[in-house]
Amino acid sequence: MPPAFKHLDRALLRDIAALAAGIFIVGLSFGAIASAQGVPWWQSTAMSVFVFAGASQFATMGIMTAGGGLVAGVAAGLILNLRHVPYGMAVGGVYWTSLRAKIIGTHLLTDQSTAFALAAGDDARKARHTYWTVAISLFLVWNAGTVIGAFAGQLIADPAVLGLDAALPAILLALVMPSLKDRRTLAAGLLGTAVALAASFLLPAGLPVLLALVGLVVMWKGAAPKEEAA
Repeated sequence: MPPAFKHLDRALLRDIAALAAGIFIVGLSFGAIASAQGVPWWQSTAMSVFVFAGASQFATMGIMTAGGGLVAGVAAGLILNLRHVPYGMAVGGVYWTSLRAKIIGTHLLTDQSTAFALAAGDDARKARHTYWTVAISLFLVWNAGTVIGAFAGQLIADPAVLGLDAALPAILLALVMPSLKDRRTLAAGLLGTAVALAASFLLPAGLPVLLALVGLVVMWKGAAPKEEAA
C-alpha cells in the first residue's frame, strides 16, 4: 500500500474509488461529445489537462460549438470557476507546503477534493493525504476518460443516433439540479433563463448566456436580510 494510503481507512478509499469511477464515466462523455461536435481529440484532451474543471469544460464547449465564440465560452468557464476562490481559502493550508505544491494543488482543486479534505476534520495529516489522493485520482481518471471518449466518439458515424447532441445540455442540467433546491437559487436560475431566451432572438449565440447573469440580482437582494439578522 502506498504511504499516503496508510493514513486513510478502507471505507474512505472505497468512497474515493467509487467517486473516481463516476468521474471516469463523465470524462468519457465529455470526450465523446466533444468529438461528436467536431472538436479534435487533442483539443478536448488539452482542455482536460490544462483546465481540469468538468462543469466549466462542458459549458465552454457547449457555447463555442453553438457558435458563441471564444470570448463568451471562456467567460462562462471563468464565471463557473469563481467558486474555487473560497475553496482555496478553505483548504489552501492543507496543500500549501511548498511553491510546487501550491501550483499543482491549486490546479487540481475541485469540488470533490475540497469536500473530502474538509471532511477529514482537524486531522491535518489525514486531510492532506485525503486531498492529494482524491485530487490526483480524479485528474488521472478524468483525462483517461477524455482521451478514450474522444477516440470512441470518432468511431460514431452519426452522433445524432445515440443522442450525443442532447447529452451536453442534459449533463449541464444534472450538474445544477442539486443547487435548485434553494429557492433563491431557483429564482435566479429562472430569471436568468428567461433573459437568455428572450435575448436569443436578438443577439448572437453566446451573448444571451452572459446576459443570464442578471439573475444573480435575486441572490444579492435575498442575501441582505440574512446579513442584517446576523
